[in-house]
Amino acid sequence: MNETASPTELEAWLRRLEAAHPVDIDLGLERVAEVAQRMGLFDGPVAERIISVAGTNGKGSTVAMLESLASQHGLSTATYTSPHLLRYNERLHLNGQEADDATLMDAFRAVEAARLAGEPVSLTYFEVGTLAALHAIRNLSPQLAILEVGLGGRLDAVNVVDADVAVVTTIALDHAAFLGDDLASIGREKAGIMRSGRPAVLGSRSLPASVREAADSLPAPVFALDEAYGLEQEAATWHWWRRAGERITHLPDPGLPLDNAATALAALALAGITLSPEACRAAMANVRLPGRMQWDGAWCLDVGHNPQAATYVATRLAERRVAGKTYALIGMLGDKDADGVIEALSPVIDAWVPASLEGSRARSADDLAACLLRHGQEVVARAASPTAGAHWLEGRLEPEDRVLVCGSFFTVAEVLAARENPAQTGRDDTSIEGMT
Repeated sequence: MNETASPTELEAWLRRLEAAHPVDIDLGLERVAEVAQRMGLFDGPVAERIISVAGTNGKGSTVAMLESLASQHGLSTATYTSPHLLRYNERLHLNGQEADDATLMDAFRAVEAARLAGEPVSLTYFEVGTLAALHAIRNLSPQLAILEVGLGGRLDAVNVVDADVAVVTTIALDHAAFLGDDLASIGREKAGIMRSGRPAVLGSRSLPASVREAADSLPAPVFALDEAYGLEQEAATWHWWRRAGERITHLPDPGLPLDNAATALAALALAGITLSPEACRAAMANVRLPGRMQWDGAWCLDVGHNPQAATYVATRLAERRVAGKTYALIGMLGDKDADGVIEALSPVIDAWVPASLEGSRARSADDLAACLLRHGQEVVARAASPTAGAHWLEGRLEPEDRVLVCGSFFTVAEVLAARENPAQTGRDDTSIEGMT
């Protein structure tokens, strides 16, 4: 980042941040901690309570349900998540509302001033965004801050602050180049958000032993799903229990994974909040999370991009059968396990439209088509972009058909934007190769 005049528009700031650091991902806390120190982020608490959420899958839904629960209990809240779908502002919620441009730009200026206050410190896009979010959250001083950890844990920028409650949702193989190529290594990295003497909530029944070992070594008290808390399903509702004696019955299905819902309830209780059954029911009934099993008519959009997430999507689609065909419009990055995702989804997909994504990490439609054909799947078209694929499908769906848009945040974001503003997409059928 050079020392030219500060941009006045949010998009100008974001373009500048994207080009500021030589690599997109540069794990480590030294640079972030130095700038945080200069900003005074260590001078006092960022919020009255902080819950940090790490994991391979389930972080976004857990954060969304925590935010909804806290709001229904009358708490002032701030949440920080990543990545965003349509607007950068989605990453920071203050009392349930997206941060406005002015708040974000003020925070970016604060980070920039601290970054240059002494020997200049180079920061990644995510690191600047995280420090800016923490600055804005500290200015609000909410009763509860809920922070979604990025791709890691121990060395992730979010981990520069201490969580009062640490949550680990799930562990699966993802980001192996940064976190390790086995579940034990990834588990240790994710568990790095835990702190000595503070609750560690384990939100999966199949976490590697390394997660609990990391908690025990601190030591941090462990509260695990099916041990310290859990859930029971009954028809259209479910019940939550905690070993401490609490029980909340007849909770509505939030449309998100129930394990994550139960984990959110446990984390909020361990943060010192007395749970109200009425508030919990209202929170589950009203929570919304764009891009996670998001239905728009016959279109389902889900950002899941690894086999574990795809398995959950397949389970939910299997519960909601249709008389017609189920098409999958899929676009993925090159460093993701396309074969594993396809294998997980194939039992519920009748035909596929692979789409190319843009950028250095992108995977082409031809490459995805080759993966699909290896798995014996029917490829009905190849699209130069998710938008082109969506346009092609719109003109061919029968009334009883449906479409799953999946494989990447980029795929879902592009299709969401196209469906929200169809006149601005410039879509045409010349970027589609039909299959015979």
